[in-house]
Amino acid sequence: MGKQKQQVISRFFAPKAKTNDPSTLPTTPSSSSSPASTPKISATVSFSPAKRKLLSAHLTSTPKRPKLSPHTQNPTPTPSVHQKFLDKLLESSPETSQPSSTQSSIPKKYTPLEQQVLDLKNRYPDVLLMVEKIGQRRYKVGVVKQTETAAIKAHGDNKTGPFCRGLSALYTKATMEAAEDVGGREEGCGGESNYLCCVVDRSFLVENADREVESGFDTRIGFMGVEISTGDVVFGEFNDVFLRSGLEAVVLSLSPAELLLGDPLSKQTEKLLLTYAGPSSNVRVERASRDCFNDGGVLAEVMSSYENMAEDKTEDSEKQTEGTEQGNCHLDIEGIMNMPDLAMQALALTIRHLKQFGLERILCLGASFRPFSSNMEMNLSANTLQQLEVLRNNSNGLESGSLLHVMNYTLTVSGSRLLRHWVTHPLCDRNMISARLDAVSEIAKSMGSYKASQNVGKLDGENSDVAIVQPDFYYLLSSVLTTLGRSPDIQRGITRIYHRTATASEFISVMQAILHAGKQFGRLQIEEEHNNEKVQAKTVCSVLLKKLIFTVSSSSVVGNAAKLLSTLNKEAAERGDIPNLIVISNGQFPEVASSRKTVQLAKEKLDSLICLYRKQLKMHNLEFMSVSGNTHLIELPTDVKVPLNWVKVNSTKKTIRYHPPEVLTALDQLSLANEELMVVSRAAWDNFLRGFGKYYAEFQAVVQALAALDCLHSLACLSKIRIMSVRCLWMTVNLFRYISLLVVTRFWRPYYKTVLSQMIPTWMQMEHCQIVTGPNMGGKSCYIRQVGLIAMMAQVGSFVPASSAKLHVLDAIYTRMGASDSIQQGRSTFLEELSEASDILHKCTARSLVIMDELGRGTSTHDGEAIAYATLHHLLKEKRCMVLFVTHYPKIADVKTEFLDSVGTYHVSYLTSEKNTDAMDSKFYNENVTYLYKLVPGVSERSFAFKVAQLAQLPSSCIRQATIMAAKLELAISCRTGSKLDKRQLLGTLQSDWEQETRDNISESSKCFPAVKMDNYEELSSSYQKLFMNLKSAVVDGDPAKSWQFLENARSVGKSLLTSYVSRCCRDKEQSDG
Repeated sequence: MGKQKQQVISRFFAPKAKTNDPSTLPTTPSSSSSPASTPKISATVSFSPAKRKLLSAHLTSTPKRPKLSPHTQNPTPTPSVHQKFLDKLLESSPETSQPSSTQSSIPKKYTPLEQQVLDLKNRYPDVLLMVEKIGQRRYKVGVVKQTETAAIKAHGDNKTGPFCRGLSALYTKATMEAAEDVGGREEGCGGESNYLCCVVDRSFLVENADREVESGFDTRIGFMGVEISTGDVVFGEFNDVFLRSGLEAVVLSLSPAELLLGDPLSKQTEKLLLTYAGPSSNVRVERASRDCFNDGGVLAEVMSSYENMAEDKTEDSEKQTEGTEQGNCHLDIEGIMNMPDLAMQALALTIRHLKQFGLERILCLGASFRPFSSNMEMNLSANTLQQLEVLRNNSNGLESGSLLHVMNYTLTVSGSRLLRHWVTHPLCDRNMISARLDAVSEIAKSMGSYKASQNVGKLDGENSDVAIVQPDFYYLLSSVLTTLGRSPDIQRGITRIYHRTATASEFISVMQAILHAGKQFGRLQIEEEHNNEKVQAKTVCSVLLKKLIFTVSSSSVVGNAAKLLSTLNKEAAERGDIPNLIVISNGQFPEVASSRKTVQLAKEKLDSLICLYRKQLKMHNLEFMSVSGNTHLIELPTDVKVPLNWVKVNSTKKTIRYHPPEVLTALDQLSLANEELMVVSRAAWDNFLRGFGKYYAEFQAVVQALAALDCLHSLACLSKIRIMSVRCLWMTVNLFRYISLLVVTRFWRPYYKTVLSQMIPTWMQMEHCQIVTGPNMGGKSCYIRQVGLIAMMAQVGSFVPASSAKLHVLDAIYTRMGASDSIQQGRSTFLEELSEASDILHKCTARSLVIMDELGRGTSTHDGEAIAYATLHHLLKEKRCMVLFVTHYPKIADVKTEFLDSVGTYHVSYLTSEKNTDAMDSKFYNENVTYLYKLVPGVSERSFAFKVAQLAQLPSSCIRQATIMAAKLELAISCRTGSKLDKRQLLGTLQSDWEQETRDNISESSKCFPAVKMDNYEELSSSYQKLFMNLKSAVVDGDPAKSWQFLENARSVGKSLLTSYVSRCCRDKEQSDG
């Protein structure tokens, strides 16, 4: 459609700027005594392109000077009234201009409309006020509308003044979808969520200094996330580390559109949140003080808010349901009192924030509170979500190519949102996983044998001739989901009805969709009664499917939906005819009935006037006519004389149309009656929506059940793909023993569902730990991603891309992959690397899967290898978790000697061949490498980095120089290793010869000297041992200083042996001479 011509549709009134410090302003004698001047209005006006061009000179001019005539150089005449208004509207604020003391002492005079704007601005200083509605991101937008019509104004006390105006609505990005007039449209946010997330924290100190930091945590964080348009409420409280990895996982999972920061916040928490809400994120940030909660006032405020909401709810409810709703409110309050302290503070701030929008009721009786993490669901870290590309790909940040995109075959918007939650929170309970897999298997089986025919269930008994026709299960499921996919978002629609912001047509569409789904699934009852006899029809066997279908098709849901629809006129709802919307029956809505009767009487009185004018003008065929919106006109020829008090409306060449005074009076009364009917009808519609509150929980459960059916149908569609063809088997294992936990044969990476011809399947039987080595680009990272994604998909309840799979239920999947820094937060690449590893070491358990890719590559070789070895050793000895460890350090495989039965060494296989080139080239440059992309036992000693350099198209001279340097380094290392080996062999030979010679000398000495003289042979043998050990160390050690020290020690021992031998010989000679 073409672009319509813009008019002046809105006037933006910006928030007040902060006033300057009085001490900084220049003081004059008259300024102290003069009254404060009324603040001016700072505004922005939207014009059409033509008007914008005409006013460009005016808008860009800095000082205001009188415009001079081009001929006489005299000031031009006074501008028009409209130009005066624009000048006043666009003039600078009082803070930017500095009026003289004479001007400031003169009181400003404003028109009634301008005074209205000032009053509204003073009442709402932090709101961007607009005359007409418009969506604006990262702003709190207030819509100002007329609060009275022309007919009501004409009969009221404000006949001569301007129309009364007031703030009719308040919007932010998080509340836009639930708001009146602007939400619920097809061009809304779709499957995306618009959470409002309130975050508070509290730092704590560890009393025991010996333990350093308690488990690495330094703060406790509480949050409350509310999706106002769907009614989803998420809360949580947890300890977090210095880098706030836990809070980052919450933010990535919820993707909030608006952040509410509970001041005061710690510096690290605030830095992370403000980084997430950067200039390009379109995330709105607002702050709220929680100083009033210091003395334990949070519980009192929350209880007071709930009591007030419960009182309002009770007043609007019917008397027969009063006791039940009070009981439900009592249960809700009990659940709130059991919430952690920081989560309750976040709840109090959220309630206070939503009160200004009138949307706080979502946190009362109809809210569905759920914890962010539970023992039944896996809590994926932020690194896992990013590095495994669960929600978005790492190339351009879009959903395309992510795991969610591959698994998403949902047909409804609410199903797409629920599948996102399933993917980010895989199940940890074996029974719940099996229930989902049973449901998916049954739907997939019905898809394979689907026919448009119907099943027949017979009555029990051999001679029964009564049969009940049962429809095909998959046919009904797919048709219902397809119909819901074409309907508006029923989950947001239900919540908008609860907020009383839904239109009548939206209400009817949502209720008709729910009623249609309930009736269709009602045909799938497994047990029905027919003439007091039970009919058996095996249409659904899964327990989970039965539960969901019963929730959707219950008689209470179908009856309540039909009852609510019977109260509304569908044709009037489609036309937006509010006065005729309500269907009055059984004495309901007496005010509407009375107003309709008044309008009818006014119409009859107006129509009866035509008889009077027929007699007066003696025209029996005279009738009222309507032209250009003017009704009840009397058209007469130009020569007909009429009373002087008749009002001429319009005319043609031959006729003149009049309004007699009686008609004008009757039209005025009819207009007033219609206005009163409109007011009463809107009030009745609002009361009707208020009464929907008692059905909200029931219909919300129906919507969630339909979304779950859509997710199960999506997983069943996924299973029909050839590579997603196996259901996992779950093993029961002893967690305190090192045994194989994962066995997967011929599996593929789930992302590659469209490139099957290029894929090479992999076989895996995983020990407690796998150390994976191999060349660059050989498929190591792809392999470990495959394992993590298959484990995740299996616990979501999906079939997996493998020929067979036998898995163990995990409680978490942790990853440390890739290299990145965070300069804005002052974190280097290596700090990021070790912080991720530290977070894993603190959080993983014996039931976790830990995936580490090239840990320690961000520092020197020896330091990185040592850190990687120590980290792997800690995971195996202390945590005893399942580990996939990818490394280019072959020495790390030595850890297998300590954990022989639980560690396996593997590498991605490859083939090499020599090129026929010049012999002078390095062997690194001449090799051809063929990657086989298969995992085989053993350790790879080579990484083939130069092949990657060639793929990266580094200059050939650079690569050649690098290969020469690599050859020199390898030669030096091999020479050093060979020299040490030769030295060790030589020293071993020498030592054995010296020891044998020593023994021979000692034995010969024993023949020459008496036995009593040989009592120190053991001491002599020990001294010889010290001598040989020092000589050996001097030869082997490569450090000259240390070798010299060992030689000095050997010399000292030798001198001691020689001195002892000489002194003994002298004593023996003296004794023999004597």
